[in-house]
Amino acid sequence: MKNIFTAVFFSLLLLFLWGCNSKAKKEEKPAIVETSYSTTGSIERLDPLFDDIVDSHAQIEVIGEGFDWTEGPVWVEEGGYLLFSDIPKNSIYKWKVNEGTSLYLKPSGYTGAVPRGGELGSNALLIDSDGKLVLCQHGDRRLAKMLSPLSAPEANFETLVADHDGKRFNSPNDAVFSTGNAVYFTDPPYGLEQQAEDPSREIPFQGVYRLANGKADLLTDSLSRPNGIALSPDEKRLYVANSDPEKAIWMIYELDENGLIKEGSIFYDATENAKHEKGLPDGMKVDSKGNIFATGPGGVWVFNPEGKVLGKIKTGQATSNCAFSQDGKWLFMTADDFIMRIALKS
Repeated sequence: MKNIFTAVFFSLLLLFLWGCNSKAKKEEKPAIVETSYSTTGSIERLDPLFDDIVDSHAQIEVIGEGFDWTEGPVWVEEGGYLLFSDIPKNSIYKWKVNEGTSLYLKPSGYTGAVPRGGELGSNALLIDSDGKLVLCQHGDRRLAKMLSPLSAPEANFETLVADHDGKRFNSPNDAVFSTGNAVYFTDPPYGLEQQAEDPSREIPFQGVYRLANGKADLLTDSLSRPNGIALSPDEKRLYVANSDPEKAIWMIYELDENGLIKEGSIFYDATENAKHEKGLPDGMKVDSKGNIFATGPGGVWVFNPEGKVLGKIKTGQATSNCAFSQDGKWLFMTADDFIMRIALKS
């Protein structure tokens, strides 16, 4: 009888310990972060270092939708809101947490009196050192600055540059400031009504330029569709996306002490990926550690400075551009008719 009680006691003890262990294992699972926004897409982790950038339970949130084609996001720290372009609508919209989206500025890229079609609105948006909004304007074919303050936007612009050697640009697309206030920008033909075949086209190539002291220097004319552009943190390297399905690549250029190109090479070739995933190499941003967040086939590719793909933020949409919040805790993405965001480990 004593042996029976002993056996029962140890059986109950084992069941108790198993239950505690099972509960502990359940508690080890990462918690799912609750969000009031709908979520979409997936995260592809290709290197353990990616976990230091995007947390294992991070989700892609849809914070705005119903637009035509979103582009050019920029975070405005004073006021805590995001601005982004809707190119076909010739408009800029504003998004703020707890407030949602609202029309910020119209017209944004074409200020002419004669109606026209095509991708006529603003594309890339930047904030200069004086806190002014700088725009790549497709329809007006220039880089311009909004004269009114950010808090009271009006469609009144000052031209920063509109031509190279007396010939009008195609349609400035994306841009990035250096710490010395030079502007690097790309000039593909997407803003012309007939693009490369448009009769109003004056420059017979798609250039990458550097604007300083009111003059735009041509850095290269060798890319078929230069688009997204970004600088490394030390500003010794320039990254340029080429949005050509036949040559879907990211280029890297070494810069000299004057900020001009010394030599260039292919940083990564995604031509095969572009054949079966939505999107092409497009807008990009570089974080303080030199990691490159580059929109491309499938969503946002995250590279380390050596060109290794650490992971992908797969939006499920053709993704055009991205921007960091000032504190680096969020990555905002423009993806077709959506605005999305994902939390980062800052």
